[in-house]
Amino acid sequence: MSERELYFSIKEASEILGVSPLTLRNWDKSGKFPAQRHPMNNYRVYKLSTLKKVIEDIETGTNKSNAEKRIRRLLIRHEE
Repeated sequence: MSERELYFSIKEASEILGVSPLTLRNWDKSGKFPAQRHPMNNYRVYKLSTLKKVIEDIETGTNKSNAEKRIRRLLIRHEE
């Protein structure tokens, strides 16, 4: 059985990455970190796998932040 990909709102993704939603919007517009679009309302959404990759890219060679804890906390909220 295949697992479904989890998606996060721009607010949740900004909390995970430790940046503002405006920063994510700017990254999306410039093509640095494009968002997916929700098919019903066209809001920006971000895949969990993409967020994890960005966190790895940002934190390579540096001290780990609390991003992984924030992801776990939001995953728990999504499962409820």
